[in-house]
Order: sequence, then structure tokens, then C-alpha cells
Amino acid sequence: MAQEKQQAQPSVAQTAEQTAPSNTISDKTGQLDARFVLWRTFCAEHEIAVDTLPSELTGKAKEKWEEIKDTELHKPAEKE
Repeated sequence: MAQEKQQAQPSVAQTAEQTAPSNTISDKTGQLDARFVLWRTFCAEHEIAVDTLPSELTGKAKEKWEEIKDTELHKPAEKE
């Protein structure tokens, strides 16, 4: 009976293969997600380390990030 339970459970390697994220680009996000591009640009312009989280910003940098995020990410899609 114990052997039946062991055989029914997948190995750790099998589980990792099944849950590993694919290395494909989503049609929904495109090659570069706009949020990441905006964050990297903001960090470069304001001399902030890219590995800083937006929630770690303080003062004027936080205010500026919120302003840029609201205007660039939350604006309605442009009609062609």
C-alpha cells in the first residue's frame, strides 16, 4: 500500500518541469511590458537603482513616480 502512494506522487523533478514558467512572450504584454520600461526610464532619469521597489520611494521621488505612473500607465488607449 505504501508503494502505491509513492508511485502515485510525481517526483520533485517532474513537478518542477510541470510548474516551470514558459520562456515565451505573451501576446498580452508584448516584448517589453510598459510598466517595466517606464520604471527603468524613471530610475535612470532620477538616479535610482533599478532594483529599488516603487514602494520604497520617499518624498519627491515617490510623488514624481505616482504622477508619471498615473499619466503614462493609466491613460486611455489612443484611437487610430
